[in-house]
Amino acid sequence: MSEDAVVGEHTERFTGRVEDYERYRLRYPAKVIEILVGRCGLQREHQVVDVGAGTGILAELFLEHGNAVVAVEPNDDMRAGCERLASLWPGLTVKKGTAERTALADASADFVAVGRAFHWFDHEKAAKEFRRILRPGGWVVLASNSRVRDESPISVAYEAVLQEHGTDYPANRERSEMAPKVDAFFAGGELFREEIYGEQRLTLEELLGQTQSLSVTPAQGHAKYEGMQSALRDFFSKWQTDDVVVMRTVCRVACGRFR
Repeated sequence: MSEDAVVGEHTERFTGRVEDYERYRLRYPAKVIEILVGRCGLQREHQVVDVGAGTGILAELFLEHGNAVVAVEPNDDMRAGCERLASLWPGLTVKKGTAERTALADASADFVAVGRAFHWFDHEKAAKEFRRILRPGGWVVLASNSRVRDESPISVAYEAVLQEHGTDYPANRERSEMAPKVDAFFAGGELFREEIYGEQRLTLEELLGQTQSLSVTPAQGHAKYEGMQSALRDFFSKWQTDDVVVMRTVCRVACGRFR
């Protein structure tokens, strides 16, 4: 399969998920900005490029800080969602592109930020592209925001739903184990990590919507869709208290500079 075909396959996984993505995806904690200010010297004047920006959830964190952001997103549906965000934020510019081919100018960014999209990239080619668009001394920020996968009963139960009813959950879970890949990405350079823990309280609607925003969740009309919906309702019924389920969250932040 060609590189363009692989990129296209990954890109299209999120087509049709934009509404759920915008409404229900977990937001990044403000402490991410505190870390970047304290340890990377982030200033409001710095230009940020958000690669694989999706609907702009990570970009919005930088916009709220006062940074101008260029959001690069290959998926047409997701990019349209990001353009809606740009109508509210004059500092946001949205462009079609990939991590491997951003089409941005040389040395045009002080920070390159990436959210959950990092595990879909060709890391060798993305590193080359990031080096090209970063100014000297520029930082790459990788932020992964998710539930805590541990051995608590509620976590085990939710994982079981995804394992049984997801489309390709085991392969995606393996792909998203990023620590060794992050080490290799910044090999020979500078790297530090932080973890920010929290929790989310989800109603049934929010649980269904957030799960539906995942690339491994069967879309409506898929043979596994009804089974997933039924399993999620059973999960919620068992684990809810006062009509919400409480799930621990973690935002893993890796910040690096190339040698």
